[in-house]
Amino acid sequence: MRHCEKCILPETFPGIDFNPAGICHFCREFTGIENLEPKKAECEKKFEALLQVHRGQSSYDVLMCFSGGKDSTYTLGILRKKYGLNILALTMDNGFLPEQTFKNIRRVVEYLGIDHILFKPDFQVLKKIFKECAQGSIYPAKTLERASSICTSCMGVVKFSALRLALEKNIPLLAFGWSPGQAPITSAIMKNNAQMVKSMQKILFEPLRKIVGDKIKPYFLEDRHFQGSYQYPYNVNPLAFWEYDEKKIYQEISQWGWEAPRDTDANSTNCQLNSLGIAVHKRQYGYNPYVFELAKLVREGHMSRAQALDRISEPENQQIISEVRKRLGL
Repeated sequence: MRHCEKCILPETFPGIDFNPAGICHFCREFTGIENLEPKKAECEKKFEALLQVHRGQSSYDVLMCFSGGKDSTYTLGILRKKYGLNILALTMDNGFLPEQTFKNIRRVVEYLGIDHILFKPDFQVLKKIFKECAQGSIYPAKTLERASSICTSCMGVVKFSALRLALEKNIPLLAFGWSPGQAPITSAIMKNNAQMVKSMQKILFEPLRKIVGDKIKPYFLEDRHFQGSYQYPYNVNPLAFWEYDEKKIYQEISQWGWEAPRDTDANSTNCQLNSLGIAVHKRQYGYNPYVFELAKLVREGHMSRAQALDRISEPENQQIISEVRKRLGL
């Protein structure tokens, strides 16, 4: 398969365009790392200004979506250690977190002194959704350019459950551990509003409701959340403007008791379901759903092209996939 000569985007990626030198249009349009640095500094100043306004104004300063993976762990730790924020961490157990992930979560929140909620939705509901995603696409192809159908559904439940909790507890900041490849600098800090959220929710809510009916409703916002006097939080993706170095991240979080699971794929440090999501996406669309994220990390100098190619080329762990399929009844 042909890949961009600068990043790793393949010829199967939707809408991709190569010039005669084999360089994709994303790389040709990239203005350079040097132009990113001022934007990152500006975002960090904006973040610190938000903290001055909102710190101590509610029961918690930040609600952190904490998956237990390396990036969300690092983000959680820096928010606590560098900024001294009062954080409520929220983890969703989707039924496919390895035992090591649970150990990491417990060790890290205890080490950092953070309140933590482990949220486990009805597995029969999730099972039905994941099974449907594994057998066919429930979203438009455009929605799935950067994540598999399975991961898109899972993260939809996480994000909107977290937003609902932030609204009801009046928490001003909602933080995520997205890598710079997942969260562009333009979305590093974003103020939510009812109209925007309602539109975004519909994209995910309607397909999921067709699968499980009203059982999906507790995980999304209700009409009252759009009509009441709720104060919508800011979404914050700190890794978009902080230094991002995977080696340093691993070194730092290991000091907090975090250890890498041995039973996940190369692109996840917290979830086994991801392996099936990748396999299904590759079968349905012809490319690894992580290529866009990894290509962006290469473009911005966070990873070498060779490292990224290794990530997407690693053979699938058939044992993990088999166990996940069995649990889903596939």
